[in-house]
Amino acid sequence: MDADYRIFKRKLYKRMLNWKQTKDGKTALLIKGARRVGKSTIAEEFAKREYDSYIVVDFANAPEGVWEAVKNIADLNNFFFQLQFIYRVKLVERKSVIIFDEIQKAPLVRQAIKYMVKDHRYDFIETGSLLSIKKKGGGQRLSISGGYPQGITIPSEETRLTMYPMDYEEFRWALGDEVTVPLLKEAFDSRRSVGDQVARKLLRDFRLYMLVGGMPQAVNTYLDTNNLSEVDQTKREIIDLYTDDFRKIDPSGKASRLFRAIPSELSKNASRYQVTSVLGRAAESTDMDELLEDMEDSLCVNFAYHANNPSVGLALHKDRNQYKMFVGDTGLFITLAFWDKDVTENVIYQKLLSDKLSADLGYVYENVVAQMLKACGNELFYHAWPTPSGKHNYEIDFLLSRSSKLCPIEVKSSGYKAHVSLDEFCKKFSSEVLWRYLVYTKDLRKDEETLMVPVYMVPFL
Repeated sequence: MDADYRIFKRKLYKRMLNWKQTKDGKTALLIKGARRVGKSTIAEEFAKREYDSYIVVDFANAPEGVWEAVKNIADLNNFFFQLQFIYRVKLVERKSVIIFDEIQKAPLVRQAIKYMVKDHRYDFIETGSLLSIKKKGGGQRLSISGGYPQGITIPSEETRLTMYPMDYEEFRWALGDEVTVPLLKEAFDSRRSVGDQVARKLLRDFRLYMLVGGMPQAVNTYLDTNNLSEVDQTKREIIDLYTDDFRKIDPSGKASRLFRAIPSELSKNASRYQVTSVLGRAAESTDMDELLEDMEDSLCVNFAYHANNPSVGLALHKDRNQYKMFVGDTGLFITLAFWDKDVTENVIYQKLLSDKLSADLGYVYENVVAQMLKACGNELFYHAWPTPSGKHNYEIDFLLSRSSKLCPIEVKSSGYKAHVSLDEFCKKFSSEVLWRYLVYTKDLRKDEETLMVPVYMVPFL
């Protein structure tokens, strides 16, 4: 199938179907996510399959007639009538859907959603990229999460779903494999090893996902060319797009510098992202908190916050001043890590694929674990505290909350025999720990109290 027409199977589709069946038009559906994760594609595919007819209004590229119609949106009869003329599509009551793509560019339409839903003639799907939603200058700050210009109300009549890059299972589906991940889940649930030989093959398969990532365009390029340098070129285009968007919300360039520095900051193995080492004195500016909030809202970046006192609830003791930043997609992370070259050659990718690269790749694994945990609906927390000498820190890479208990996770790319931080944490918070996990690159096995989990099983934690 031609790349332009390749539609990937996505898990969000099932949740969209649930919205249609349970809400029956009583809410609009808002799909938010970073740019290029596949929001527009899934919205249109859903409309094609589940409705008699549909209209896609792309506000990034709408004809003049649409903007004329928007001016008089209070008259819904006329608005719907005009849309049908402009797009030459007949809408059928309760059997058609209107998709408002890039809704952030049309705040008046967003406000009118309340009345459209109440009207109940059609279903409505909105898509928006938070990154391009916010715009500074002229006193305006447009945002899906709030902060619209004065007088514009965010509709409460919305069901909101977040779309992330393709997860590992969706990536396997794209490669024509629907068997591996359910089998892995079975192995994890029964705490069954798969055997060293199979584990090596599974890790190599997973490394391919780490390199290509889950951006549909990048996966398309891989399927079309089987060439990782070509994939790298596609990913660079997406990163350039993100950087341009960051510059729109922050013309000073601080946001894009912070974004591009994520791999180098993680590779330092420090217990927080050190903004000053990236920005110098510019880090002292008064708008830093807002800037970081914008970056988090963009969904291009995953933030993990330090939990100051994990025993009393993670969110209660979230330290907003101590955090780590991860790239939202593992493939984009790899490309950023080798950004100093015009293109990352196939030889580097092949070495990464076969684990022959001499560099320490712990931070690469940490980034992909962050991505997988986030895609499963977990907020990201970690915990660091000084060793008795005070010269170093113990650190738990991720903390999950399960059944009012804690599950500490340490991530290793090699040398898994020693897991001092994990041991010390479990001593310190012994009554709070439900399961303790070491995520690594070998087969599933138990080491006394610690469950050693291969990285591709992280979604099951």
